[in-house]
Amino acid sequence: MKEISKELMASSLAPIILLILRRQESYGYEIIQEIERLSGKKLAVAEGTLYPILKKMEAKEWIAATWKTGSTGKERRYYALTQKGHIELDSQYEQWNFLHDLINTLWKSPNLTYNRL
Repeated sequence: MKEISKELMASSLAPIILLILRRQESYGYEIIQEIERLSGKKLAVAEGTLYPILKKMEAKEWIAATWKTGSTGKERRYYALTQKGHIELDSQYEQWNFLHDLINTLWKSPNLTYNRL
């Protein structure tokens, strides 16, 4: 698994979750599994990390949760993207693309000196 700082992980998870929920509603453990699958099992998200973020996203009305009975008969809390969530996802997508482009530009800039210790 890829080791990512807690700060970077915390800021990255919201758009990742929104992107997953853009496709279909899902419950917490299924979201964790999907992140692992999409990352080629290089990224693991603990339940203790995911659920507080889902709670914050729900409080901001980016997602809505409902209890449903799954195919196994077990009650699960399913999360779905709301209209506010779609708007937030568009905003975060633009922000991440801007930062990605800036980091790549700076990384490739021949005018920067980079000293590895």
